[in-house]
Amino acid sequence: MRLLAIIELGGYPNLLPLYQRLGFDVDVVNSQRKARSYLKKTIPDVIVAEYIFQSDFRDRTSNLETLMAVLQRHPQVKVVVFYLPEQAEKLAILEGRFALFAKVPFPVTAESVERELRRAAMPTS
Repeated sequence: MRLLAIIELGGYPNLLPLYQRLGFDVDVVNSQRKARSYLKKTIPDVIVAEYIFQSDFRDRTSNLETLMAVLQRHPQVKVVVFYLPEQAEKLAILEGRFALFAKVPFPVTAESVERELRRAAMPTS
């Protein structure tokens, strides 16, 4: 299984060893622009990304709208989002428009991420 980690701000443990231990082939990018470019060539099974609310955008409210719009063509991709609890209401608005597989609140721990990735790796029936 292939995992794309989009690490824009960080602020959580280095999860790359966890991803690899769980058997994922991991690719890492550090911006949404690079993630969209990546998706033109490769469609991962799972994407792990940070939700960053940004009220200064004219046409979107976060860093994820454009990525999620691209992923509408690939509904099999499971998106796991890290978010600040105080931004849960804003994230819920995004989730009303786009399907997220899982949400992990800060402080992000390896245990909480592992639980969601194990669920993501389960075969669907």
